[in-house]
Amino acid sequence: MRRRHRLFALFSLPWLARSAQSQIRPAVPAASPSAGQPASPGIEPLRLTEAQWRSRLTPAQFHVLREEGTERPFTSPLNQEKRAGRYHCAGCDLPLFSSQAKYDSGTGWPSFHTALPGVFTLHADRKLFVLRTEYRCARCEGHHGHVFDDGPPPTGKRYCNNGVALRFVEGAA
Repeated sequence: MRRRHRLFALFSLPWLARSAQSQIRPAVPAASPSAGQPASPGIEPLRLTEAQWRSRLTPAQFHVLREEGTERPFTSPLNQEKRAGRYHCAGCDLPLFSSQAKYDSGTGWPSFHTALPGVFTLHADRKLFVLRTEYRCARCEGHHGHVFDDGPPPTGKRYCNNGVALRFVEGAA
């Protein structure tokens, strides 16, 4: 009996992946995100050793930014942040989003419809058997989240960001 269940699981995985993929659209065509994409012009890369990153980041930040982890939904205090300002990368302090682009997506993570120009590199992510578009900081290559095509106007994008990967700086948006 167990053997039959294992065989069913083995043969149903490709079907489940195709089924789920047809319902979730990545933000960009599958060929666009590339793993070797260079940082944007004018952004000097920040490369540190694992020990340097561990000393610079909290354990939760290290897990998300350096190990591509995900924080639990609805746990970030940034979900309720309403002040004018900018959201910076917690790893290298690069400004990433304006508070004017933030909205409540209902997903439990800080969400934005527009990123500042040139601050992210895009990468194809198939870890969950579904093609998703991961975005990373162009300076420190830290994982921030995934971008989808189900956001509000004006862009229709939803940058779903881990709150621990961000630092809010109050002031001009």
